[in-house]
Amino acid sequence: MKKLFIAASIALFGFTANAQEEQTFGFAKGDVLVEGNLSVNSSTETDSNEDGDISEIKSSSFNFNPKAGYFVTDKLAVGVELSLMNTNEEDTDFTADPNFVQETKTNTFGAGVFARYYFLELGKRFKTYGEFGFGYASGNIETNVTGVDTPVQDYDVNGISTGIDLGINYFVTENFAINFGLVDVLSYNSLNGENNLEGFSDEYKSNEFNANLNVFNNFFQTAQFGLTWKF
Repeated sequence: MKKLFIAASIALFGFTANAQEEQTFGFAKGDVLVEGNLSVNSSTETDSNEDGDISEIKSSSFNFNPKAGYFVTDKLAVGVELSLMNTNEEDTDFTADPNFVQETKTNTFGAGVFARYYFLELGKRFKTYGEFGFGYASGNIETNVTGVDTPVQDYDVNGISTGIDLGINYFVTENFAINFGLVDVLSYNSLNGENNLEGFSDEYKSNEFNANLNVFNNFFQTAQFGLTWKF
């Protein structure tokens, strides 16, 4: 009986060891990727002299980017994504009496498509990818100032965005990973809109192009963290 117990224990240990050795991390053709990335930022800039503060700029932003993709090969996934973004900037002039405050709020919602290619494995659990995305966004930009009850600017805007990103998945388990969106290698964003206020016919236009070619020097300065599930 004792020998039988020892033999069973050895067999169970061997089965467990083999299962651990056979555990794989990463994706394969036919897998489904579901991911949610979140970034929250805030900053304060103050200009002062010997008499005290002259001006102050406070800014904050929130961006949530859920996406889902299907692997057409072991390394290539295509899918759809959404983007929710909110930014707020408050500019205060302390030299005015009372203090003059200008506040601009931006809210946008976007949807798009993406293609992600995994090209490098850093050990068993780290999977590096490049991603191309294209999307459409719409939203509102509103500006208010001290002493005025109604907005001084109120734009409904829409536009497009496209870019190439780099990122890394770290697999905690076979089906769950932490995502690090490292940097936008190339990106282009364009927004256009008209002022909604009565009596105003001015237009809002914004075009932005970025190229981060020295990505290996600033990986974690712009990192966006998220969670990734494999089904």
